Order: sequence, then C-alpha cells, then structure tokens
Amino acid sequence: MARFLIQATHTPDQCLNALDEMVAMGPGEIDGWDLACAVGDHSNHICFSLVEAPDAGAARAKVAPSIRSQAQVIEVAKVTPEQVRSYHN
Repeated sequence: MARFLIQATHTPDQCLNALDEMVAMGPGEIDGWDLACAVGDHSNHICFSLVEAPDAGAARAKVAPSIRSQAQVIEVAKVTPEQVRSYHN
C-alpha cells in the first residue's frame, strides 16, 4: 500500500455539505481528517488526511463527493537517516 496526503479545499458554502457527506460515507470515515474549519479558521477551508491506499484513485475516493474534483492527492513516503545520507552520494 502506498501513502497519500490529501488536501481538499472547499468554499464556505460547500463546508457543511462536505462534512455531511464524510459522515455518510460510513463509521470512522471522518476520523482521518483534520479540518481548519473545526477550529474556527474559515479563511482557508482546507481539510487534510493521510491515507494508505493501493493507488491515487482509491485515495481520492476517500474525499467527500462534492469536493472530490478539487482535492489534491500526493503520494508521500517516509525516509530513514540512511536514505538521507545516500542522497548525498
């Protein structure tokens, strides 16, 4: 499985609908999201999630349908100190 960082932007008008869709996607689906709106920051309307999925399409499917097309899905990976040292060679 690969790891993906998902950033899903939305407008103030889309916010509550997207949250409702996340809840409707099933138990626990909203748990993996961090939301700036949840702490009163409505200037950016951004939500983030780090997910494991077989590919970017499967990761994108974790985004609420109404904002899915606006989401950025970026594959990420951790590195070890040894890997960092090898990058210098």
